[in-house]
Amino acid sequence: MAKINPDFAKEIFKYGNTDFQACYNCGNCTAVCSLSDEHNSFPRKMVRASVLGLEKNIQSSLDPWLCYYCGECSTTCPRGANPGELMMSLRRYLTASYDWTGLSKKFYTSKISELIAIFIFSALILVLFIFYHGPMDTTLTEQGGVKLNTFAPWKTIEIGDWIMAGLLSFFLITNVFNMFLKVIIKDKTVKIPLKLYFTELWKLIFHFATQWQFRKCNTKDDKPSDVKKTLTYWIMHWLLMSSYITLFTMIVGFLWWFQTDEIHNWWHPQRLLGYYSTLGLTIGIIYFSINRIKKDIEKSKFSHYTDWTFLVLLFLTTISGILVHLFRINGMPYATYYMYVFHLMVLFPMLMIEVPFSKWSHLAYRPFSIYFNNLKIAARKEE
Repeated sequence: MAKINPDFAKEIFKYGNTDFQACYNCGNCTAVCSLSDEHNSFPRKMVRASVLGLEKNIQSSLDPWLCYYCGECSTTCPRGANPGELMMSLRRYLTASYDWTGLSKKFYTSKISELIAIFIFSALILVLFIFYHGPMDTTLTEQGGVKLNTFAPWKTIEIGDWIMAGLLSFFLITNVFNMFLKVIIKDKTVKIPLKLYFTELWKLIFHFATQWQFRKCNTKDDKPSDVKKTLTYWIMHWLLMSSYITLFTMIVGFLWWFQTDEIHNWWHPQRLLGYYSTLGLTIGIIYFSINRIKKDIEKSKFSHYTDWTFLVLLFLTTISGILVHLFRINGMPYATYYMYVFHLMVLFPMLMIEVPFSKWSHLAYRPFSIYFNNLKIAARKEE
């Protein structure tokens, strides 16, 4: 018998703004959903589980991740129960339930905890630079640029990058493993043959690289204008994600090539990749910020404070990175050095908080949920 948590509704209210208890189980939300099918019937099932307090059922479910929040269910709900926002709240809740450190829950349910964490990570970077920075060389390179690597040698910064990347990978991988335990290992209704983990793996890679499900969202019997909005959202989401991944890869894997005192021509691959990342992040930040301010699409009507924290940190990281580049190539030593420190003071807490414990972790949980779901479907077909 499923165990009921009578206080589950109070718990979920901490993760989002939804009146899911108004649901009277009509099933309209599932009927209009473009992504709901015979294998995964949502969001109705998750709404009922939340109303009944079936916490364990929700923790073992993939449905919240398979929902991409087109908002159709919320706009057509006759009771205003807002099932789309509930699914978003459940994704935050599940992020916290997978996290063995408890930090995700702290960040999602306490503004002050997240702000304190940001301050601590920023202060750590500032202290390290105060005591360990190199000479602030005011002489310029032959091309008139700032000698950034005298102040912050790339080899030293790279060691810090690898340590950070190791920590991020450890926390994220172990949290994904917890997800695997909850939704696959503890599911006694299906047994996954070993070979399926390999034959279905390409779908994990494909969905991580393309975010393809966003494109399929909100396309059932919809007006062309709504379909256009969905495609625009998918493109913007992919642009933001790919820009971030590109920049992260250059910083962690190719810093020796990316952070150089040599000023390359604008068409050099190093600068083109940097410009792509900067442009993609800037366009994405503006697009999603405008949506959250205007609230003209359903998925942007309700903003959790962590949504804005993410956008603000990403904006400060992007704009400070742009200024470091401009100051460096235009021969402004002190402006370059101080802005570089500020850039890392924003970048470090954003990565340490958002990647394993908050918004960016969804980039891992969503494709893994599709992968795990396909494993179950394939295994049942083979039975």
